[in-house]
Amino acid sequence: MAIVYVNDKVVDIGDKKLNLVQAAEMCGELIPHYCYHPALSVVASCRMCLVEVGEKKPDGSVVMQPKVLPGCQTPAKDGTVVKTLTDKSRAAQSQTLEALLLNHPLDCPVCDKAGECKLQDYSYKFGNAESRMVDDKNTPPNKPNIGKNISLFTDRCIMCSRCVRFTREVAGTAELHVVNRGTHAEIDVFPGAPLDNKLASNVVDLCPVGALASNDFLYKHRVWNLKTVDSVCPGCSTGCSIHLDTNKNVIYRLRPRENPDAQGYFMCDDGRVGYHYANSSERISKPQLKKNSGWVDAEWKELVSSIQNELKSVTASSPSSAWFMISPFLTVEEAYLLADYAKSVSTNVKLVLGPVPSFGIEDNYPKKRDGSPGGNVKFTIRPEKCPNRIGVEEVIKHFEGTFQTLSEAFSQGKPEFLFLAGSYPSPDWVTDELQKHISKVRYVVLQDLFPGNIGQVVSALIPSATFAEKEGVFVNHSGLAQLIHRGCVPLRQVRTEGQVYSDLAGRKGLVQAAAIRVEVAKKISYFKKLEEEVGQNGTKLV
Repeated sequence: MAIVYVNDKVVDIGDKKLNLVQAAEMCGELIPHYCYHPALSVVASCRMCLVEVGEKKPDGSVVMQPKVLPGCQTPAKDGTVVKTLTDKSRAAQSQTLEALLLNHPLDCPVCDKAGECKLQDYSYKFGNAESRMVDDKNTPPNKPNIGKNISLFTDRCIMCSRCVRFTREVAGTAELHVVNRGTHAEIDVFPGAPLDNKLASNVVDLCPVGALASNDFLYKHRVWNLKTVDSVCPGCSTGCSIHLDTNKNVIYRLRPRENPDAQGYFMCDDGRVGYHYANSSERISKPQLKKNSGWVDAEWKELVSSIQNELKSVTASSPSSAWFMISPFLTVEEAYLLADYAKSVSTNVKLVLGPVPSFGIEDNYPKKRDGSPGGNVKFTIRPEKCPNRIGVEEVIKHFEGTFQTLSEAFSQGKPEFLFLAGSYPSPDWVTDELQKHISKVRYVVLQDLFPGNIGQVVSALIPSATFAEKEGVFVNHSGLAQLIHRGCVPLRQVRTEGQVYSDLAGRKGLVQAAAIRVEVAKKISYFKKLEEEVGQNGTKLV
């Protein structure tokens, strides 16, 4: 047991190896800092975390160091005494801020970081009300597009070097470095080597001020107008925990949410900017039925009745001729509701797994500039480009005993009725081979975000909701079940997949994902742990 005293608060850090910033956080005390980040090496360059440090002796007396010390670089040990509110500590913090603000521009009204900027927050809490600067500020030229998605506002930079350390220690590709010396020091890229690695946009989150900006979000919205919910990136089976930022049913950005059980602190650029399909005007926006006169808009009651009647007609004569394809982009609750409905009509109805998008091999970081491994893996982009294959597989295996993909099923036979629960972010999941098979099925129901190249051969068209418009659970590659939360409301004539399946099954009322989750946990042993509350970091199922 190791006891640390922070502003007279007693903190038991146990056998953890912490610095003073971390020890203070444990008791709710803030030691301000810019350059320190728990996922990066400690350099103690910003000097914002200077505090008074001492030691409590066995006789109870306290001996303080004569000078302030950087909290991020000072280890916490038994008997350490930290004082952040004394005149000496406050003077150090105030003087540090004054030095940082000498050349910093008053860009707050136009800066994307306004509202979540540490320089703003610390200036208000620890800084001076007035500046003594009378000379012209140093205004080095900005560097727009130092990477595909990154712009550098050089005059806002406080030289914390977080971004440089990230590209060297996490990405490994080391595109960023410090040029010049002293007051002329700047962040820059090496000639001919833009910041284009697949983790590049994490430097925007790491930047404590508005120096590094995302071109995807630049000047799009003020952050205090955004509604933020916790969710999971659907881009690959890593299942990065994210913050989903929306306003008026429009997604504006995705940001990584710290989760040691998932991806850690960061996320890849493919996932970060891969949300635009959800805002697309090309999405299927209303239910439709194909009749003799062609496509006609359908009321939900009419659509549900048409599908139910057709399914009953097929299963009455040949139950095994009715197939349901369940996409790996559906939540566990949605997959269960659809499978349960299908099997309630006939136990011989076939359940199959939709195509699992996969590209390349595992992309591990850090890596060297030539692409070779660069040390202990800190982040992995997985080739499986869907969020919930494992969860959907377990649901299918519970009802079928085994599982096969749609392609494998087509190699063994052909259905009369085919329900395609797609929800894919791109219509590219339908290959030419699949299109040939699907076009030969007499009655096809397509539930998807985009009609794609099979839109004209289906009999019923159901619009899907995106991951941002519904609640539920995704299970990642390691069996970690995480909750997704609704940040947007579905389009006016769109119902979530779970609601559609509930309507088909004749269940009353609105679908509550939490209630369905408990039902799943009781019936499928793999999901047993979901009976308990799923925490912010998720629940490990295996």
